[in-house]
Amino acid sequence: MTDGISGIPALAALRRRAGAELFARVAGPQGPATRSRIHETPGPRWFGPDRPIRVVHGDASMFVGGLRALLLQSLHPLAMAAVEAHSGYRGDPWGRLQRTSTFLAVTTFGTAADAQRAVDHVRAVHERVRGTSASGEAYRAGDPHLLGWVHAAEVDSFLRAHRAYGERSLDDEAYDGYVADAAVVAAALGVVDPPRDQRQLAGVLAAYRAELHRTRAALDAARFILLRPPLPWVVRPPYGLLAAGAVSLLPGWARRELRLPYLPVVEGPAVRLGAAGVTRGIRWAMTRPPGGEAGRRVDPGVPT
Repeated sequence: MTDGISGIPALAALRRRAGAELFARVAGPQGPATRSRIHETPGPRWFGPDRPIRVVHGDASMFVGGLRALLLQSLHPLAMAAVEAHSGYRGDPWGRLQRTSTFLAVTTFGTAADAQRAVDHVRAVHERVRGTSASGEAYRAGDPHLLGWVHAAEVDSFLRAHRAYGERSLDDEAYDGYVADAAVVAAALGVVDPPRDQRQLAGVLAAYRAELHRTRAALDAARFILLRPPLPWVVRPPYGLLAAGAVSLLPGWARRELRLPYLPVVEGPAVRLGAAGVTRGIRWAMTRPPGGEAGRRVDPGVPT
């Protein structure tokens, strides 16, 4: 059995090659072993197969959501100071992506024991990340207030990206369920009273607004993400469409803070179509066709 055009040998080979390269970038050299451990280890999970978090985190729209989250998170000066000083996003951007995507995959799809180990590891790392910002304010990555901002910005970004570019749109009840699912992970990481539905999420984001503004570090990070990604030139055009899709989903105040232009006449349809096309291409490449390895579908966007 074949799935239409993917059954054409040349296209099937292209699909396998593109999917393998994307997977290697996102999952890293331990990706195949990690994927096997996540999906093949028996035991209870934090989230059952019917939970919304599996739908959202298993979709290629996560590529757009991840970029939006990085841009939005950068606008908290203390969170950005910690990222700039400790994350190594310039020197090892792929390593940071791989660690983040592995954490998302393990906590979303892995066994409860494996998810708890991942959370414990991150909390231990956070305890070591502390310092002083350029303005002289002390920060520590384990501060529940900073963790609350990072979590809210991330969940809002993944949700909005899925609404815009997800393969299977959810209703509001399911998206509330996604926020509630994500709150389980957030609470385990040390976030105090994380939002559990979209209304609460909007309230949390609004409560942080007075603390958010651009810094030199935030502007540098935006330039790195949007203009100087560590990618071969051949893939920069599709990446640019994903990045434009991420920018288009930012609130207006965040775009102004990051000095990102807004072109309303062309941006809406052009960006939406371009980002949707690239997202569909990623989904196609990272979804195994029927008959491949028992027809098992790869969850796009995370190393599964």
